[in-house]
Amino acid sequence: MPPAPLRTTLRYLLAAAYLAAGVIHILAPAPFVAITPDWVPHPREVVLITGVCEIAGSLALLTPNARLRRLAGILLALYAVCVFPANIKHALDYIEYGKGALTLWYHVPRLMFQPVIVWGCLFAGCAIDWPFRRRSSRNG
Repeated sequence: MPPAPLRTTLRYLLAAAYLAAGVIHILAPAPFVAITPDWVPHPREVVLITGVCEIAGSLALLTPNARLRRLAGILLALYAVCVFPANIKHALDYIEYGKGALTLWYHVPRLMFQPVIVWGCLFAGCAIDWPFRRRSSRNG
C-alpha cells in the first residue's frame, strides 16, 4: 500500500498546479493559443474550455468523494496526454523559429516529465497504486 501522506501531498500539489494553470488559461489565453497545433479547431475556445476543465479537475481532486477524486485523476491524466501535442509544438517553435523565451533547458525536461504527470494524476486520484502494489492474499 502506498504511504497515504505521499498520495495526499501529491494530490494537493497537482490540485494547486492545475488550479493555477486553469486560471491562467482563462485570464491569459494568448500564449496557449499560440502553441495550439494548427489542426485543433477554434483554438481560443479550446484553451478556455481546457482552463475550466483544469479548475474543475483540481477541485475534484480535493473532494472527500473517493469516486470523484478517482475520476478527476483519470481525466486529468487523459488531459495531460491530450495536451502533449501542444507541448511538442511549443518546443518545435523554439527550435525552428526561436519563438518564446523558454529554451531547450525547459522544453526537453518538460516533454520528458509528461509521463510522470500522467502517473501523478492517476496515483493522486487513487486510480493506480504503482509502484506500491497491493499484495495479493494468495501470494501471502
